[in-house]
Amino acid sequence: MHLSTLARHTLARGATPAATYALLARLGHKPAPCAQAVCLALDIPLPDITRRLAECHNALLAGPRPDSEADTGEVLEALGIFDVPKELTPTEQAVVGHFLTAVDAMGGIRPGHHHGLQRWFTTGNLTAAYLSLAATHPLPRAGDPTRYWNSLTTAGELLATTPNPDTRIRYALTHCRTQVAIHT
Repeated sequence: MHLSTLARHTLARGATPAATYALLARLGHKPAPCAQAVCLALDIPLPDITRRLAECHNALLAGPRPDSEADTGEVLEALGIFDVPKELTPTEQAVVGHFLTAVDAMGGIRPGHHHGLQRWFTTGNLTAAYLSLAATHPLPRAGDPTRYWNSLTTAGELLATTPNPDTRIRYALTHCRTQVAIHT
């Protein structure tokens, strides 16, 4: 059976991408083809798969340790290797543009926060990204608070117009508008 077919079957039975990777690796297959098979089974485009696996190959896939398949699968999942990209609407693309402007206006961002934002952008979880950014503040000396809060206010207004917006967006938008008033 082809690896991606086995991965698709395993995922269809309810296994997580990490568990699917571990199963394929435990069957004696090399790590990189196992990760690629899981990505293909998730219908991730091949150029994305190639880029993602190149970014983590030396660290995780080049020299696997015995009995580390489950751990490697979990790390690959946490890194976003198995994140299924969502096709964003023009409104969602505009929201991401405002998020990127806000991130630029922060004056610096922790690597973990940046990674989380990138995963939410990829998967289309813009509500989580918005709530995370709205709970953050620009750096006092390096950031541009006016541009930061204006960008988030505009992004929140766009998110609030989507069908069935999360109620938390309204509260975060009120917070962002308050911050605009403070910083202008």
